[in-house]
Amino acid sequence: MTDQSASSVTILIAAYNAEATLARAIASALAQPEIIQVIVIDDASSDASVATAAAAAQRDERVLVIQQAANAGPAAARNKGLAAAKGDWIGVLDADDYFQPGRIARLIEHAENADFIADTLLRVVDGSPEAPAAAWSADTAQSIDFIGFVESNLGLAGRPLDLGFAKPLMRRSFLEAHSLAYRDMRLGEDYELYARALALGARFVLTPAAGYVSVEREGSLSKKHSEHDLRVLRDCDDALARVRPLTPAERRALSRHRASVDNRLQWRLLINAVKARDLVAAAKTFHGPAAALYLTRQLGEQVWLRGKKRLAAR
Repeated sequence: MTDQSASSVTILIAAYNAEATLARAIASALAQPEIIQVIVIDDASSDASVATAAAAAQRDERVLVIQQAANAGPAAARNKGLAAAKGDWIGVLDADDYFQPGRIARLIEHAENADFIADTLLRVVDGSPEAPAAAWSADTAQSIDFIGFVESNLGLAGRPLDLGFAKPLMRRSFLEAHSLAYRDMRLGEDYELYARALALGARFVLTPAAGYVSVEREGSLSKKHSEHDLRVLRDCDDALARVRPLTPAERRALSRHRASVDNRLQWRLLINAVKARDLVAAAKTFHGPAAALYLTRQLGEQVWLRGKKRLAAR
């Protein structure tokens, strides 16, 4: 345990056309006694997000508003916030989401032996009357190592939500000591930062749910990504492999993650090739055993689903 009064926290909120939820996010952060700063980085919104943030800043001097001249994605926006952060700890809050009362205090209880403190996300569908439910199971606080983290991000069907979606408090002194910031990615920027920190020796603690509510909304930007985004996420593992000499087990974990992202990329490319009737491009997606097996299974599933629909229509 540690003296909670000695820990101050900055919260970063990257906002893009988030006027419907931004006020709630800001208010939920300001309600946490440990918060000394809420930095809202507007990513060139076309709605009233800036006005919403500015109104909050007028009411509470802890709110700082930064405006991006052009839309550059959440990673670039958060890096602007990192540069202005003053807290001992830095946390991220998506503009769609919110904190329940006491979340920060519950995380800070684990600060003595951690550089990153994440809690089990509580997930809820926007507008649902149901209470938020845990995204994964963490009955007690546990340490997560590099292998465990990377292998929790394979995006496997039927498995808990990837840990890359976690929103930890990050010790600012650790980030600064290792010159850590978000890589220019529009997909998986959290995964890459956390994995790089772990490779550099970060102590990563995962606690039971403490009160981060992740709201799933129709049309969320997190669900929209291009083939380029998938390539960047896949290839970031190559850079992670060069952070330091990795053990064989660590390299195998990265290889599995890289393959899982590549499989998703090849499926997208295969769909595009089929639509374009480009047989050469379609054949290239079956470029290795892992991709070939994944694509064959996906195709088989699509055939089964279409057959099921035809039977139901009779």
